[in-house]
Amino acid sequence: MVRTEELLLNVGPQHPSTHGVLRIVVKLDGEVITEADPVIGYLHRGTEKLAEGLNYTQIIPYTDRMDYVSAMTNNYVLVNAVETLMGLEIPEKAEFLRLIVMELQRIASHLVWWGTYLLDIGAMTPFLFAFKDREIIINLFNELSGARLTYFYMRVGGVKWDAPDGWIEKVRDFIPYMRGRLGEYEDLVGGNEIFLARIKGVGAYDAQTAIDYGLSGANLRSAGVKWDLRKDQPYSLYDRFEFDVPVGRNGDCYDRYTVRMEEIRQSLRILEQAVEQFPHEGEIMGKVPRVIRPPEGEVYSRIESPRGEIGCYIVSKGKAEPYRLKFRRPSFVNLQILPKLLIGESMTNLVTILGSIDIVLGEVDC
Repeated sequence: MVRTEELLLNVGPQHPSTHGVLRIVVKLDGEVITEADPVIGYLHRGTEKLAEGLNYTQIIPYTDRMDYVSAMTNNYVLVNAVETLMGLEIPEKAEFLRLIVMELQRIASHLVWWGTYLLDIGAMTPFLFAFKDREIIINLFNELSGARLTYFYMRVGGVKWDAPDGWIEKVRDFIPYMRGRLGEYEDLVGGNEIFLARIKGVGAYDAQTAIDYGLSGANLRSAGVKWDLRKDQPYSLYDRFEFDVPVGRNGDCYDRYTVRMEEIRQSLRILEQAVEQFPHEGEIMGKVPRVIRPPEGEVYSRIESPRGEIGCYIVSKGKAEPYRLKFRRPSFVNLQILPKLLIGESMTNLVTILGSIDIVLGEVDC
């Protein structure tokens, strides 16, 4: 007599394909997943509570370390919330620099995702391609801020440093280079039958499900929902530039892949317009008091990060430190749909689906 029983398996937290210290407890019936339970908290540092004892400038480095693949956008959501509460006017040149680094950061983030996603599925070469091209952006950030991963570049009222001589020209040169590289990426991967078989029709959901789960970014747009805060609730200088919001149809891994690749192209469009309009003269910091004390009140600022909507909610009591601070982290919210997507899938598709969501665990745990 053959006896069968469910197998309880821990995937992670050391597994490289969990994209950080994530643990997924899965129940298996043979190779088929019957239940999946993500276990988080291994990277929790209490950022939001720590912020209550820090002044606003001291909080900025903590935002670098939430989504460390997209530190520039994290910087912006915090300083924008404080500036909104204080009613500050930001110099045009500073806002141009902010927008340029945010779009460069979006491209760099999507390159990390593209390279590691293909690596998850079993392809080594794309990973090397992606990190070679990302290195160009990292070098640009290093010239601008003196750092390569956690930049601490933005400040309440503007930015810390002006762009060095020739920096904008280097950004301009990067745009046609990256467009050409995207064509090579498509030649390398886009028509690969094995890759397409691994992602088409896998991990699919419809638009209503995406909305019900609070998904944002490419995870939302892949299901056909055309929602991008840069278009629908413009901030910074985005209302000055022409760009499209790519959407998918089926909400599967393939659509999430194509949406992110097209987003790189649209970021290049924005950068092309931004460097042409860039004001080489002007201030990089607005009129900010020496001690930043926003008036009593509350504010919620939200922007479009590479992973979706990141928000910052601040309650101020008129002091140099926030009374309460809370981040809306897209990686944390987007991860919620994973258990639903994994039920009935094979173990091989677990890595495919998880990688397509594009999470960063520093942002999940905060």
